[in-house]
Amino acid sequence: MIEVTEKSLKGYSFIDLFAGIGGFHYALSSYGAECLYASEWDRPAQETYFENFGMMPSGDITKIAAEEIPPHDILCGGFPCQAFSVSGKQLGFDDTRGTLFFDIARIVKHHNPKVVFMENVKNLVQHDNGRTFKVVQGTMTELGYSMFSKVLNSGDFGIPQHRERIYMVCFRNDVLQGHPFIFPCVDKPSALMTFLENNPTDAKIINREDIHIYKEATNTDVLPNKPIQIGIVNKGGQGERIYDPIGHAITLSAYGGGAGAKTGLYYVNGLVRKLSPRECARLQGFPDDFVIHPNVQQAYKQFGNSVTIDVLQYIVGEISKTLSLCRQ
Repeated sequence: MIEVTEKSLKGYSFIDLFAGIGGFHYALSSYGAECLYASEWDRPAQETYFENFGMMPSGDITKIAAEEIPPHDILCGGFPCQAFSVSGKQLGFDDTRGTLFFDIARIVKHHNPKVVFMENVKNLVQHDNGRTFKVVQGTMTELGYSMFSKVLNSGDFGIPQHRERIYMVCFRNDVLQGHPFIFPCVDKPSALMTFLENNPTDAKIINREDIHIYKEATNTDVLPNKPIQIGIVNKGGQGERIYDPIGHAITLSAYGGGAGAKTGLYYVNGLVRKLSPRECARLQGFPDDFVIHPNVQQAYKQFGNSVTIDVLQYIVGEISKTLSLCRQ
C-alpha cells in the first residue's frame, strides 16, 4: 500500500461488490471513504474479509435486492468476466441479464452512485469478439454515466508483479459536468527481492534432478522491469519456469498447475522455491498486519484472485481530484 496523508474522500461512502478479501476496501478507506456494505459469495474469502475489517460480507449478490443495499456514493467491484448472449444486441442494460455484471447494473440503476469503479482481466476488451466490453460501455451510457477505461500493469506502480488488468471508472454525467478524468501514469521500478521474506517456512522448496538453471541474471536485466526467466523444471511448461528475484514476479493466479502453481518458481539464495502467502500478500499491496487465511491453498487462491491495492490507490487519488473539480 502507498501512504495516503490527505483523506480527500472523507464524507464519501462506498460499497464493495465481489469483494474478495478487501483490496478495494483498503484503497477507498485509505482516502477516508467509509464502507457501508460488502458482498462476496466465497465462504473462505468472507472469513478473511471479516478477520481484517470486522464486516462479514453478504453472500450471493444475485439473491440480494438492490433495496437491501444502503445508498452510497461509490460502487466498486471486480466482476467475473462472462459473455453476453442476447438476440436483441442492443448493447445495453437488457443485454446483461443472466450475467454477474447485470447485478452491478441493477444496483447502479436503483442507487445512482456518483462513481462506479470496476476492475477486470485484460481480456475483457477482446472477450466474445469485443461484444462483452461494448455491452458494459453501452449499459453504463444507458444508465447515465461517462466511462473511462485503461489497461494498467501492477509492475509499473512499484509492485514487482506482472499483472495487467483493465480498470473502468464511471462518473454520473450530472456529477462529472464535462470535467476530464485521467488515469494515473506511474513508473516506479521495483524488484521482487525487496518483497521477499527471510527463509519463510511456508514457501515450498523444489528439490528435483530435472531443475535446469541456464542463465545468470545481471543488473542490466532489471531495466525492463519485468520477470526474468533463468531456468526450468521438467520441460518448462506452465508453472515450471524459474525466475530471478532481481526482476518481477509473474502474475499471481488462483489456479494453474506445475511445480510453481499459483505463484511461479524463483531462484532464491541457491534454492528454487514458490512464494510464501505473505510474499503474495505483499505483491498485491496488502500490509504485513493483514491476517492471512490459515489454509495455505485458500490463501494462494485469494491473493491470486485479488486486486493490487497500490494500483487502485493511485486511481482513487485521480477519482478524488476529479470529484474535487466537479464540486467547484
